[in-house]
Amino acid sequence: MRNVRWLLCLALIFLLAGCFQRVRLFSDASDPLMEYILSGEGPGKVLLLSLDGVISDQPNRGVFSSKPSMVQDVVSQLDKASKDDEIKAVVLKINSPGGTVTASDILYHEIMEFKKRSKAKVLAVQMDVAASGGYYVSLAADKIIAHPTTITGSVGVIFLSPELYGLMDKIGVGVSVAKSGRNKDMGSPFRPATAEERTIVSSMIDDMAQRFLGLVGERRGITGEKLEEVATARIFTANQAKELGLVDELAHLPEALQEAKEMAGLSPEAEVVVYRRTEYPNDTVYNAQAMAASPRFSLVDLGLENYLPPARAGAYYLWLPQR
Repeated sequence: MRNVRWLLCLALIFLLAGCFQRVRLFSDASDPLMEYILSGEGPGKVLLLSLDGVISDQPNRGVFSSKPSMVQDVVSQLDKASKDDEIKAVVLKINSPGGTVTASDILYHEIMEFKKRSKAKVLAVQMDVAASGGYYVSLAADKIIAHPTTITGSVGVIFLSPELYGLMDKIGVGVSVAKSGRNKDMGSPFRPATAEERTIVSSMIDDMAQRFLGLVGERRGITGEKLEEVATARIFTANQAKELGLVDELAHLPEALQEAKEMAGLSPEAEVVVYRRTEYPNDTVYNAQAMAASPRFSLVDLGLENYLPPARAGAYYLWLPQR
């Protein structure tokens, strides 16, 4: 009887949530960003902005709450910062293996535009991983600092296309396709790629890779043999990246925040602020969340999403082992 009452109460909660859209059990993406001070009491502000996870423009929707895409989250924070004249510097705390080509390029572009609008200094701090698209976004910064144990680089493109035709053959399922041109269904998971299609994809990858390498040469001034080494798309340790010129310095996050203050002409006592949708007790600079995590509703959670490749076919600035 007690279980029946509990289920009825739960059903009532969901019914009320559906009837009144403003009723929410947990913080989500529709909550406004609020400013919170992490440290400092002096004039001027440094905004600490975290880019944590795979770079995407796809929101993360759960049963109890929603989380904005990284693109939406970063751009909304930059827009808010550009309206505050006290924000003199932004520190991008990057911990990302990369993501889609377009999402990475959007963030690079938006950060460059923010710098033009606000005249604020931007410093990138690379944490565990700032590879591929994570490094691409770093290029927008006036200075790049790597944590002493950072993995970075992976300057290149990978094209992913799921293949299902082997499984379909085993279970006796097929797909009928009518198309206007022989390459219309290029990248289809339902058949092997043709030699012509592989050539087309290779040319696309080369074009996108040259864009990435061009930005590295332009923003970092890397040429010759060093650029050729970068073009292998391998990853580098922080020390190796510094030798190549991919990063400027090695330092820990608190030191990087002080350097950002110096770059912006602020005193060491200037405020370090973050934008959150939820207030955290005992908040620190290492908190990457903009809102409190809500309980995950899952009967079985194996954590496989951290190991499987992206489900959508397409081009990625992504260090795939990190997925």
